[in-house]
Amino acid sequence: MMSAERGAAANSLSAYSRDLQSYLTFLGGREVSAAAARTADVKDFMADIEAEGLARSTAARRLSAVKQFHGFLHGENIATENPASIVEGPRAAKPLPKLLSEAEMLALLDTAKVKVEQSEDNARFKAMRLQCLLEMLAATGLRVSELVTLTFRAAMASDGFLTIKGKGGRERMVPMSDRVLGVLRDYVAALKLNQKGEPKFLFPSHGAKGALTRQHFALELKALARAAGLDAEKVSPHVLRHAFASDLLAHGADLRAVQQMLGHADISTTQIYTHVQADRLKEAVESFHPLSAKHKKS
Repeated sequence: MMSAERGAAANSLSAYSRDLQSYLTFLGGREVSAAAARTADVKDFMADIEAEGLARSTAARRLSAVKQFHGFLHGENIATENPASIVEGPRAAKPLPKLLSEAEMLALLDTAKVKVEQSEDNARFKAMRLQCLLEMLAATGLRVSELVTLTFRAAMASDGFLTIKGKGGRERMVPMSDRVLGVLRDYVAALKLNQKGEPKFLFPSHGAKGALTRQHFALELKALARAAGLDAEKVSPHVLRHAFASDLLAHGADLRAVQQMLGHADISTTQIYTHVQADRLKEAVESFHPLSAKHKKS
């Protein structure tokens, strides 16, 4: 149901499976079936999660999975009620996204370019692939899963735009700058020399899925961050997506346009970046205004 009716992504389905397995194991220890579970069972399950010391966000996600599961059982007449419907979960505060400064982003891009210039043969091709991944992610804000599974034909279909099928099967158009197009063309030329025939994916791999994995890209990105003299713990594909959105808003982009490019279903998800900008402004005032407490101390 989650896959067919709600269009949940593979990663979401995997998380739901793990959460529900945890819940069913708990019920099994009580010798209670899912159809016979009561509100007290769900509350005790949540109490167990709290006792384990799991993060509030993890607890909230597990409760959400349990609620949807029982809602499904009730809707299919497998159970007489949804015992989880009145159970309240922990309210996890939404953390502000980690960001890279424009200087840090430029350091990453410059280091990727230098690696291409200094490499030869297969090492040069890999450096060009990483540069293309980085440039596209930094300038489009794609989810990393959307980027690594981008097909060759989709990338080549429209000069200057990508048609992306995101969460829930929603399609969106994402523009590419002239700079990104230049890097993409150079990489594609190298890819054609490296491959026999037209590849299925823009970033092919010899792995089972045929495309470069998110994990492999993340590892290469962290190595690049270290080479650029940055804290590798601060750098990830998702952080680059955050930086894309934040930089657009900082330079006056329309919130709705950013929402569309990121593929957010709800604009409230995009609005978190306006909070980031507000915090930056407050920090600037506190640090540099002559009447601020910080400035007086210094």
